[in-house]
Formats: sequence, C-alpha cells, structure tokens
Amino acid sequence: MAPNPQCAALAAAKEKKGWSYGQIAQQIGKPEQHVIDICTGAATPTTDEFNALARVLGITSAPPHDAAHVTKAT
Repeated sequence: MAPNPQCAALAAAKEKKGWSYGQIAQQIGKPEQHVIDICTGAATPTTDEFNALARVLGITSAPPHDAAHVTKAT
C-alpha cells in the first residue's frame, strides 16, 4: 500500500479523483517514485511540479505557508 500524502488537501484530492501515484505521475510526466517522494515530503518539489500536481488534482486554493508546502527554485 502506498503511503499517504503529507498534505491533507493533496490526500483529499487524490482520494476524490481515485488516482494512484502512478496515474498522477503519468499526468504530470514524472516518475511515480518522484511523485510519491514529493507527496510524502521525502522530496521538495519545484514550483512547476507543485503547480502541476495541484492542476491535475483540481486543487485551486492557495497552499498554506508551512513546511509541507515549500518548493525549491527551478
């Protein structure tokens, strides 16, 4: 079983879509393990990756400014 996302909004959107990490990865053009690492906090996404995840999962609200939502420079 895949680990749960660190972000509650991401977890809810992933569940609502009914998508696996592999399906999300395919939608944003990234390896599945990288998507898992981003979602679980093991890797820090670029701003583009963060925005791509939000877009494909239909997350439209701005993220909170906390450690779970930090991005790295591209």
